[in-house]
Amino acid sequence: MCGIAGLITPSLSPEVRREAVGRMCDAMIHRGPDDGGISTAGDATLGMRRLAIFDPVNGRQPMQSPDGRLTLVFNGAIYNFRDLRRQLAGTWEFRTECDTEVLLAAFARWGEACVPKLRGMFAFAIWDEYEQSLFAARDRFGEKPFYYFKDQQRFFFASEMKALWAAGIQKSISERMLLNYIALGYVQNPSDPSQTFFNNIFSL
Repeated sequence: MCGIAGLITPSLSPEVRREAVGRMCDAMIHRGPDDGGISTAGDATLGMRRLAIFDPVNGRQPMQSPDGRLTLVFNGAIYNFRDLRRQLAGTWEFRTECDTEVLLAAFARWGEACVPKLRGMFAFAIWDEYEQSLFAARDRFGEKPFYYFKDQQRFFFASEMKALWAAGIQKSISERMLLNYIALGYVQNPSDPSQTFFNNIFSL
């Protein structure tokens, strides 16, 4: 199942970010009892809890590219990763047997264009240290969730809302969404599918 989390901000020290992401990961330990990790690069701190399926020994996360430019956290499974690995064999020296490294190699080669090539259920985030940017994506049907909170200085993301609350994000019910649900049975806002039942917490 796995759980991913992250905090991107220039306004907090790496130590404070790491402590916050640690709380987020602790709140999702049930999603990944086998392993956990936290990595900081630039303004980003990424973390994950892992349920080890492919290559339990070598597939640890967060996973970095050999040059240190890209850092990946990934929840899910890429079903066609072996086919993608064969396509990438000439451009990447693989060190593991897991789909996580294939995803990292695919992004390194194709960038955002790698997403349509993926077959599976997934949510992932990749920090680009050179560009100082974060790219996040999820599968087409939303089988693997990706929740986020942002303000002028901070961007938090996690596989579960309670991980955001563990980091100190306010838990406040959206009265609009509650009314939509009670009156119309809506679990999504038709005009904004990213809105959740909690104010300022959104779904990718």
